[in-house]
Amino acid sequence: QVQVVESGGGLVQPGGSLRLSCAASGRIFSINDMGWYRQAPGKQRELVAAISNGGLANYADSVKGRFTISRDNTKNTVVYLQMNSLKPEDTAVYYCHANLRVYGGSLVDYWGQGTQVTVSS
Repeated sequence: QVQVVESGGGLVQPGGSLRLSCAASGRIFSINDMGWYRQAPGKQRELVAAISNGGLANYADSVKGRFTISRDNTKNTVVYLQMNSLKPEDTAVYYCHANLRVYGGSLVDYWGQGTQVTVSS
């Protein structure tokens, strides 16, 4: 079985920073893209940032220049999201996503349980 676990959410003032972490674990044979999505109340889940196993990153226009996604160089199953210059509109539940293959299986999308990020004064 595979687990995807996020950490690092919380309450921060506008202009502040937070760093989210996500680790995938279990009988993982290979892992492709990892990324972060978010869902605000009353809105659809949207892509925030994603990174390939080769390190190629892409971002939503709304977070470009403020957020940085990265993967652990030694643990390819760990991804981070550094969020700077946070705005109230960044408030949402942030979900980690991993596209991976378990031993003997096919590529499947896995999701974490989500971590709340609240930007408010």
